[in-house]
Amino acid sequence: MSTLAMQTQISSGSRAAATQTTHPFFAVRDMHAYYGESYIVQGVSFDIRKGEILALLGRNGAGKTSTLRTIARTDTPQMRRGEIWLDGEPIHQMRSYQAAQSGIQLVPEDRRIISGLTVEENIFLAQVAPGEGWGLDQIYESFPRLAERRKQEGVTLSGGEQQMLAIARALARNLKLLLLDEPYEGLAPVIVHEIERILHSIKPLGITTIIVEQNAVAALKLADRAVILDTGEVAFTGTAKEVLDNAELRHEYLAI
Repeated sequence: MSTLAMQTQISSGSRAAATQTTHPFFAVRDMHAYYGESYIVQGVSFDIRKGEILALLGRNGAGKTSTLRTIARTDTPQMRRGEIWLDGEPIHQMRSYQAAQSGIQLVPEDRRIISGLTVEENIFLAQVAPGEGWGLDQIYESFPRLAERRKQEGVTLSGGEQQMLAIARALARNLKLLLLDEPYEGLAPVIVHEIERILHSIKPLGITTIIVEQNAVAALKLADRAVILDTGEVAFTGTAKEVLDNAELRHEYLAI
């Protein structure tokens, strides 16, 4: 491990210890996860306060998506050790549907829009699940593009509109922690700005967000705090501004 990584981990540990005493809204503690025998998530720990946006960053293969999937309690990767806590509730022994009912909603990179259903039907289907989320009026007020296309088949939307629909479906359910995997991938800047507007608008509602994004600078400008992964381990945790201001850190772990 580099001297820089050791320094940032020491700093991170001090911050984490201080945060623990205030009972963070969301916490991952010493999380280890595997794909078969491939050790992917290696002792990851971090906290998030309610309403924060956290950028989860790292080079390709650093374990970012695997970390999101482990938090969402998907079948793969398999979590073998560690704890996940959301709003005082243990998540680590749950299945994915139980984690979703507890307020964790994952928007994967491929968005998973359901073919054959309209925009509105995709949203209705999300509302069938237990837990009370946003109603259609609130969704359409925040996503006017979706209101205009409410009767259009979801899979025929543009990439940006599909991303909005995927986020809208998450909001239609009980949502405490939003997990976004590469939400800006292939999108025009105007759509990226629209998604950023939406994420800022839900912060005052207490909705917490973790964003994984290859466009690290855009994610850091949006986020309050950042965690950088390196080969499955936490190399840095701190404020987003610390990363933006530290050229050495960005070069070593993000190649920017």
